[in-house]
Amino acid sequence: MSTHHKKVGATGQGQLFKQRASQLPDAQREQILREKLYQKAKQQPDFRFYILYDKMFLPYLLRQAWKRVKAGGKTPGIDNVRVEAIEQYGVDRYLEQLGEELRTRTYRPQAVKRVMIPKANGGQRPLGIPTLRDRIAQNVAVMILEPIFEADFEESSYGFRPGRSAKDAMAAIKANLKAGKTQVYDADLSRYFDSIPHDRLMKTLNQRITDPRMLKLIHLWLKAPVVEDGVYKGGKKHKKGTPQGGVISPLLANIYLHLLDRIVNKPQSLFVRYGVRMVRYADDFVLMAPNIPLVILHRLKRILTRMGLTLNEQKTHLVDATKQPFDFLGLTVRYDRDLKGRGFRYWNLMASKKSEKKLIGKTRTYLSTHGHLSPPLIAEGLNQMLRGWLNYFDMEGVSYLAMNKRRLRYYLSGRLHRYYGRKSQRKSRLYRQNAFEVLVSQHGLIDPTQYSKRVVKL
Repeated sequence: MSTHHKKVGATGQGQLFKQRASQLPDAQREQILREKLYQKAKQQPDFRFYILYDKMFLPYLLRQAWKRVKAGGKTPGIDNVRVEAIEQYGVDRYLEQLGEELRTRTYRPQAVKRVMIPKANGGQRPLGIPTLRDRIAQNVAVMILEPIFEADFEESSYGFRPGRSAKDAMAAIKANLKAGKTQVYDADLSRYFDSIPHDRLMKTLNQRITDPRMLKLIHLWLKAPVVEDGVYKGGKKHKKGTPQGGVISPLLANIYLHLLDRIVNKPQSLFVRYGVRMVRYADDFVLMAPNIPLVILHRLKRILTRMGLTLNEQKTHLVDATKQPFDFLGLTVRYDRDLKGRGFRYWNLMASKKSEKKLIGKTRTYLSTHGHLSPPLIAEGLNQMLRGWLNYFDMEGVSYLAMNKRRLRYYLSGRLHRYYGRKSQRKSRLYRQNAFEVLVSQHGLIDPTQYSKRVVKL
């Protein structure tokens, strides 16, 4: 067969493959694309992707991004456009217009709406809310970029990564403790998301991405102004920070801290020579070793300083975990004695008192602001909070929540008794009755001591 015929045959096969691929469900097409990008990045660690932007306006990726945005937080951005408005306008039409803006590179992100979220310690955490339109575009970017950087990320990183969870991070901590790495440096970065230097982040991205159009798009998101109480801040003058709440922010945060992961885990590094292991979940991390000398801490601080980051000294502690408990990801890690008097000790992971108080505060607020709902609706409202809390902290094979569950049951029993003992509840059948037991038996309220996420259908 001539070379010409071979080329024609190859071209025909390629067109046939594309035609068949276009008939696949959107989710499957996305998965195929992600796997291709991941395999390319994994097989060629030094490869720099120079053509990526043309995927930003693929219709099936835009449709997948819309599904994620619709299923996620529905709070509108600065333009006050809600999911319902887009559906009324026509989702296909809306996505087609957004795709055309991306294709012609006329797309420009809108300002980010900043809201303050109360923290358990009385402070406030800034949360940046992009518009739904920008969330869709950022979701597409994550679909493209995430598999590339997933091929590079270290095993010690667990937060905001597909197939990884807080449970995996806590299991790693537990394994390190059992291996004798009981000295723990519990680090807290000061305002990490607000501190990421734009120029250094872009240089980090450039180690893998050389497509100037994709880099320009990320740069536009970083420079988007922030609106707080009607006042516009930042914009082009912004030199650092990526707002918490942005779809792409967790990925960018992981990409930048990957620099630290790589240094700590590098073979023959100072950290490895001293037997230090790192467990990181987003911007929270611990260093663990049989002994952590000052030279390690000085080295860590120098690295962070070069990265433009600082430690919150008030929340950063070096502890001997065999003598002092420490908190990580909302759990308390303790070296407890066997209560049955068998003379041994074990690593006990339970929900921290801070986490428990936060849940109790939510239930108290809910009951105080929903004084006239029917018992089934009260049970349903409480269950939403209880189920989410228990599903997070009840980590099979890792955490032990028996004590937490008993305390929650005791609190709910007393709180509901007082709730239905008020004069305003006289018409209720639960007035001055054992309200907790009735709500559990008749209306499906979760009894924390009997709950198991493995048998509850969500």
